[in-house]
Amino acid sequence: MMAAPSVPPEDVLRRIYRSLYLIRKTEEEIARVYPTDKIKSPVHLSIGQEAVSVGVCDALRPDDRVFGTYRGHALYLAKGGDTGRMVAELYGKVTGCSRGKGGSMHLIDPAHGFMGTSAVVATTIPEAAGYALALKREGKGGLVACFFGDGAVEEGVFYEILNFSALRKLPLFFVCENNFYAIHSPLRKRQAAGEIFERVRPFGIPACAIEDGDVFAIREQTLQFAEHIRSGQTGPCFMECKVYRWREHVGPGEDFEAGYRSREEATSWMENDPVEKTGGLLDPKIRKEIEADVEREVQQAIAFAESSPLPGGEELLAHVYAP
Repeated sequence: MMAAPSVPPEDVLRRIYRSLYLIRKTEEEIARVYPTDKIKSPVHLSIGQEAVSVGVCDALRPDDRVFGTYRGHALYLAKGGDTGRMVAELYGKVTGCSRGKGGSMHLIDPAHGFMGTSAVVATTIPEAAGYALALKREGKGGLVACFFGDGAVEEGVFYEILNFSALRKLPLFFVCENNFYAIHSPLRKRQAAGEIFERVRPFGIPACAIEDGDVFAIREQTLQFAEHIRSGQTGPCFMECKVYRWREHVGPGEDFEAGYRSREEATSWMENDPVEKTGGLLDPKIRKEIEADVEREVQQAIAFAESSPLPGGEELLAHVYAP
């Protein structure tokens, strides 16, 4: 068991809260706008799961790379991606981070080490391993963090990459966001026995679980594992983060009446909201300043997306082939 994480220094606390609040407010605004049909892409919101991306990315270095899932807004923003370009991508605008061609599920910002997301479950796991292998061969340091959901561990490629990365001692950090559901299928009906992280240890990979979505515990464990990985001697590490999504699998609304989960199940997670808990540790005046700054940024992002042009016809054949 990990010791209870300590509250970080003031500058770190402010940074973490700003990142958490930015993700929450951006996604709440996306949920508000979505029914107008201005957004041209399905959206998988990270509301309730923000602590994983924020805790991990705050502990990474700027030159570390991350790969994510279709539920990737939180990771994109936590890694430093531009809010306006992300929202513009959802609107299908040419100013979007994927020039309006990828939508919510295919975000990318290599300048900030955000190497992309994919709509297909588990597909970025081998991509992350390939990038980690390249980093190791270059010998310039750095690590790759690969984010995926509990459903991805049911794909064969997950176990193939665990074995490959352990054999090659890759600088790869596996981050499993376990929100207990693969769309509408509960974990207990899909996986016969055992904790996810316990299945990783037989590969010789250090592995642990963070049970309550604590952003500070996630950050501290990431710092420890990152140091381990950067040593270059032992290879990858694995962290399972248990979290809970508040909204429906895809879309802006709630789905507690759909029959596969109950509002009562979500109550304890909502009461343990990492955004509110972290904000409560700040001086109220500082918290208000951070929130006002974030809210300006979000409104500017929406305005940027709405005023940006749609892609022109020339975009149909652009970026189809490598130069």
